[in-house]
Amino acid sequence: MPLNPDMSTTALIEGYFAREVQPHVPDAWINPDKTDAIDEEIGIVGFEIPFNRHFYVYEPPRPLAEIDADLDAVSSEIMQLLGEVHS
Repeated sequence: MPLNPDMSTTALIEGYFAREVQPHVPDAWINPDKTDAIDEEIGIVGFEIPFNRHFYVYEPPRPLAEIDADLDAVSSEIMQLLGEVHS
C-alpha cells in the first residue's frame, strides 16, 4: 500500500480495502476497534514477512528402507558398546 503524506492512514487503508479487497471478498470488513497505540488510527503499524511461504523448498523424507538400515546400524553399535561395558 503506497503511503501518501497528504492523506490520513485511515483514508489510505479504506481506499486500499475498497479497491483491492472488497471486489474479491464482498463480505469482508475492517474492524475500527483495532487501532495502533502510536498514531491511534485504524490498523496496526507493522508488517509480517511469511518466509516459509516464499522460500520453503519441500524435501521429501528418505525412503523407509534407508531409515530402517540406519536404525539397525545404530542399534548394533549401541549393543556392541553395551557389550564392551558389561563384560
